[in-house]
Amino acid sequence: MTSTTSPHTSSTGASARSGMSTPQLARLRTAIEHDIEKGLYHGATLMVGRHGDVVMEAAIGTTDASGTRPLAIDDVFRVLSVTKALTNTAVYRAIDAGLLALNTRVVDIIPEYLGTDRFLARGKDRVQVSHLLSHRSGMNGTPEPLPYSHLGDLSAVIARICEMPLAGEPGTTVDYSPTLNHALLGEMARRVHGDETFSAMMDREVLAPIGMTDTAFGLPTRLADRVVPITAMFGNEGWLTAHDLEVLNDVIDGDAEMPWVGSVTTARDIFRLAEVYRRRGRTEDGEQLVSPAIIDVATRVQTGDDPNNLYLGLAAKRGWPWAPANLGYGFQLSGLGAAPSMLGSLTSPRTFGNHGAGSTVFWVDPERDVTFVLLTVGSMEESDNYLRCQRLSDLAICAAL
Repeated sequence: MTSTTSPHTSSTGASARSGMSTPQLARLRTAIEHDIEKGLYHGATLMVGRHGDVVMEAAIGTTDASGTRPLAIDDVFRVLSVTKALTNTAVYRAIDAGLLALNTRVVDIIPEYLGTDRFLARGKDRVQVSHLLSHRSGMNGTPEPLPYSHLGDLSAVIARICEMPLAGEPGTTVDYSPTLNHALLGEMARRVHGDETFSAMMDREVLAPIGMTDTAFGLPTRLADRVVPITAMFGNEGWLTAHDLEVLNDVIDGDAEMPWVGSVTTARDIFRLAEVYRRRGRTEDGEQLVSPAIIDVATRVQTGDDPNNLYLGLAAKRGWPWAPANLGYGFQLSGLGAAPSMLGSLTSPRTFGNHGAGSTVFWVDPERDVTFVLLTVGSMEESDNYLRCQRLSDLAICAAL
């Protein structure tokens, strides 16, 4: 088993200063090592922090099934829907600047969103930023029949979305949108910030201020030699297939602009992002990047007791109990109850974070002041990933004394 630890991490000293149990953190590492030995996935980069101190930083396993290259802490991952947290940050910045509001309608910024067929435009004039952030827009999940080869062209995706009708009434149900909501949010943020490209806007508004130097949209040459391939640990059955994931190795490349899944990054950079939110919007340098006001709203449940229809499908398959969606404006929350959660079943109810299909998760527990980042090699079937991330998250939070 290959396992590396960053030299600046003191597993005993930093843990003791931060009130974290060193033996419990060792259990977390051992659990990942045992998972890899069982062949559940190939590797993981992991960071745990408390009160801003890094108490655990590790790269365990290898970059693929061949086992030939040990995983390194600065390896670059396509983090899929964790990307949405980056896009959300640009949207929050626009709200803080008065360029957008939670009740700004899509058509106010993207007038062509109504489309060219007035019979297919029903309800689209009511879709607003709050609906997009909480997955209550009434839109379908993906811009079918747009081919995979076009998904990296944000203008083509937006054009396709503009011609699509709604599948339901805005604000009435929670249907997680893998693509459409955040394609629109990214384009709205780009337009109000006044940038020519989405990537340029993200660099200036989010990545540079946070110091996320190993993060990009698409895959620039400077990061290509450290990228970890997406490998599915399941087949082509179900709502999300192995092909759906692995094709993104080709799609998320070059200068692709996909505000919903298109970022590449490292565990350290995602930790930097999560720490901004743990610090109530301040960067490590003390800049107030996002206001506490929008963070307070974004990290409160905004979907009431409504379930996430996507989760209901997974729950029915596994015999899990019904559970509310627990979505804020851009963040998943732990909430109450014992239903499976990638953010853990033992974290505090206001714990918030994001996850990427089958593979990645980060969260912040504001009550215990703990930050957790997990990027894995080998994407699991989504219900299996729920249980994997829950177990590892629970092991991490149990280290907080």
